[in-house]
Amino acid sequence: MTASIRIAPAVAAALSRGAPVVALETTLVTHGLPHPDGVAVAGELERVVAAGGAVPATIGILDGRIHVGMDRGQLERLAATPGVAKVNTGNLAATLAAGVAGSTTVAATMFAAEAAGIRVFATGGIGGVHRQVETTGDVSADLVALARHRVAVVCAGAKAILDLPRTVEMLETLGVPVLGLDTDEFPAFYRRSSGLRLDHRCADVADVAAAVRTHFDLGLATGVVVANPIPAAAEMPADIYETALTAALAAAETAGVTGRAVTPFLLDRMRAITGGVSIAVNRALLLHNAAVAAELAVALA
Repeated sequence: MTASIRIAPAVAAALSRGAPVVALETTLVTHGLPHPDGVAVAGELERVVAAGGAVPATIGILDGRIHVGMDRGQLERLAATPGVAKVNTGNLAATLAAGVAGSTTVAATMFAAEAAGIRVFATGGIGGVHRQVETTGDVSADLVALARHRVAVVCAGAKAILDLPRTVEMLETLGVPVLGLDTDEFPAFYRRSSGLRLDHRCADVADVAAAVRTHFDLGLATGVVVANPIPAAAEMPADIYETALTAALAAAETAGVTGRAVTPFLLDRMRAITGGVSIAVNRALLLHNAAVAAELAVALA
């Protein structure tokens, strides 16, 4: 374990006795949700994980260290930091060396989780292949991390602002299993279905755990995507979804937004266009993923 990673005592104790632990990311705190909603939802996620019988380990960067298991004060400090860095594995080392605060994306959280010995991670949606990739070349580092780090990622598919067909194809190319939890289709974040068929459907979390355990036991050197659709009662209405997504994508193109700024920009535009509906939907899918991740971590433990 590198000196750059600090594991909170409660998380370290759980890992030492083989108890279930669920990693949680912090980009949602600083970039995914408006302040103070991000901190509030982070606290809710930790409570859901704990209620499910697992130990939550929220991961973020402060004072030149990756903290695996942040307390409320640390989360509030991270959220209040102006211009906090959005950190993936490409800028992780530089962020640590500079001693500045950073929130961890799926990629950076997976790296830290694997380093700490955590096998399950709950997030909202993974990054993937961006629209117009043939022009921009923009592919999320999350996909590379999924191909490198042996962590099961419970998510509501990939963010709907992405090119979902190409994202699913890239996951297959990289050898990353995508397990549909009670679904035959890849979820579309705000919506339960994208129309993209999956190779494997799991009837319940016990089936997911069996597949994940086998994947890890085989020594296959990739993560696993657990595709967990948002509950039907909480998904965004189709008409609102289509209108808001089209408008948000057009706004990003007009503004010339590129790189790491694309996802936060589009999520913010979705929030504004839907009148806050996207925030409620995002919260619902996050909490659902956290509950499933806790159940999975308990099953694996």
